[in-house]
Amino acid sequence: MNNWAYVLYAVILAIVSIITKEIVTFIMLGFILISLQNIHKTLKDIVKAKQENEIFIEEGE
Repeated sequence: MNNWAYVLYAVILAIVSIITKEIVTFIMLGFILISLQNIHKTLKDIVKAKQENEIFIEEGE
């Protein structure tokens, strides 16, 4: 998903939370989404590093 999709999703959640008076829930969901995004980015970096390392090892043999 692109960054704009996350922004759109956050705006929709913000509107719904304001209408339903659940601001704290919106803030907590924001923290969860930020944490999940950071975990996802870290896992992608690990996979990329592992793939580059495997290619390097195969070329060296």
